Amino acid sequence: TKKGPVFQTAIIAGIQAVKKTSDLIPMCHPLQINGVDIDINIIDKDHIEILCSVEMEGKTGVEMEALTGASVAGLTIYDMCKSISQKMVIKEVKLLEKTGGKSDFKSPRLE
Repeated sequence: TKKGPVFQTAIIAGIQAVKKTSDLIPMCHPLQINGVDIDINIIDKDHIEILCSVEMEGKTGVEMEALTGASVAGLTIYDMCKSISQKMVIKEVKLLEKTGGKSDFKSPRLE
């Protein structure tokens, strides 16, 4: 687009969002993040999938950071492509898997 490389920009925005999660969500504590991986997959001509994985060592989970990273990556794509189409929809922001913290979780999609 005129604004630059869409997916690369969305990945950078998502990583920045992971780092800023505690600034955005009340009572979400700053964490020492060890790694962030954001993958954007083209499913078909009308659908993409954004996956955000976050890693850290410690007792707490990083699900809020992962959800924030994926959401901001999606919002960035929307912002960069809105001049092309206003029919875009961001949907199904959901946790797929979490290990650590008080409990582990795995979405039925991954089992």
